[in-house]
Amino acid sequence: MSVNFRPQETMAPPAPPTFAEAARVWAKIGLLSFGGPAGQIALMHKELVEERRWIGEQRFLHALNYCMVLPGPEAQQLAVYIGWLMHRAPGGLVAGVLFVLPGAVVMLALSIIYALTRTAPVVDALFFGVKAAVLAVVVEAMLRIARRALKNRAMVAIAAAAFLGLYVFHIPFPLIILAAGALGWIGARYAPELFIARGHGSAGSAPDLKGVVDGMFERGEMAHTEPSLARALRVLAVWLPIWLGPVAALWILTGWSSVWTQIGAFFSSMAVVTFGGAYAVLAYVAQAAVVAFGWLAPGEMVDGLGLAETTPGPLVMVLQFVGFLAAYRAPGALTPLLAGALGALLTSWVTFAPCFLWIFLGGPYIEALRDNKGISAALSAITAAVVGVIMNLALWFALHVIFREAWRFDFLGISPDLPVIASIDWRAALLSMAALVAMLRFKIGMAPTLLACAAGGAVLLKLTAAG
Repeated sequence: MSVNFRPQETMAPPAPPTFAEAARVWAKIGLLSFGGPAGQIALMHKELVEERRWIGEQRFLHALNYCMVLPGPEAQQLAVYIGWLMHRAPGGLVAGVLFVLPGAVVMLALSIIYALTRTAPVVDALFFGVKAAVLAVVVEAMLRIARRALKNRAMVAIAAAAFLGLYVFHIPFPLIILAAGALGWIGARYAPELFIARGHGSAGSAPDLKGVVDGMFERGEMAHTEPSLARALRVLAVWLPIWLGPVAALWILTGWSSVWTQIGAFFSSMAVVTFGGAYAVLAYVAQAAVVAFGWLAPGEMVDGLGLAETTPGPLVMVLQFVGFLAAYRAPGALTPLLAGALGALLTSWVTFAPCFLWIFLGGPYIEALRDNKGISAALSAITAAVVGVIMNLALWFALHVIFREAWRFDFLGISPDLPVIASIDWRAALLSMAALVAMLRFKIGMAPTLLACAAGGAVLLKLTAAG
């Protein structure tokens, strides 16, 4: 059987693509990147590792692992990272922009349609079913990540502690992630068998087919990947103003209490703590957007996630929906649609601009830290904590989708939100259960499940209204 592999191992890497060729491929990936981070990463692996051999398997996994350590959407950061490896900063910029641009445009169009038609009974009926399906999507994501992350009792304990910390004690989300990372880092030293995956640092038994990037390293053409204080300072001098300059300008022009400053400041802070992807941070964003700022209602947050599930690009694009509605409902001197569009643009800007900063600043050091066991262990612990965070998100969604009312139990600092059992909506519960069965038992895709539940919700509401 080894005959199939040996000739490939010695095969020279293909010639590097031109900048234009790479841009066309990144545009294709951006247009086809449906299915959340798992589908997007699989698409990039197919296009970049299997078909074009732009990057080898082990370097691809190395880049992915470290992008998962960073805050922000890991799939988009992986695109930036690989684009940066091949064509320096311009390549990373083009890869990252083309990865999110199609989804941003589609999400803006859907947000406008949502704002204009939200009061129509047929739209309410369709979103009733979508909300129920989104609950199933979140549960399926939690189970998928749990199967990969909870390999031993330590990881299970971290996930349980993260869930209890959020749901019962309302510990801030960033502290949960920081504590998990610190625990993993310490665990790598004192209990490596629990925190470091077997085979870490090795290529494993499968051969690593050389890619374009590997050949560039072998030829000494990767000077931009070498750590340099001067380069790091230049990156900070360019990308910090790009990211935070608009926020500072809005603060000066409109004041701290304006919706523009609030959007810029809040989503800039989210860009620093969004470890684990959109599912992990949504409950935290929803609590602030619904309770603290009053930008939207609890059910609308679930609507936004349903819309984001149907668009290409990162799932964290749901934040653009939140920014759109926040500005749409507080337009000031602008028309609501113009204000909403600007709010969506501002949200996307402060959400994705930091991703380029993290890669361009940290990329050289990430390359220098290949095979670092402490970083790997911190990633394992953070991923385990994300399971508990997503479990909290699923419960939050269930309280607002399946039940019409909830109440907060409060005793000695223990204050979980509990459902009012009598307020259960059997129609939403039935649709959520059907969606779970469809996705988990019959492996039906997310898009067909969302569409079926939207239609089912409309039918159920019509039948019950008629009865």
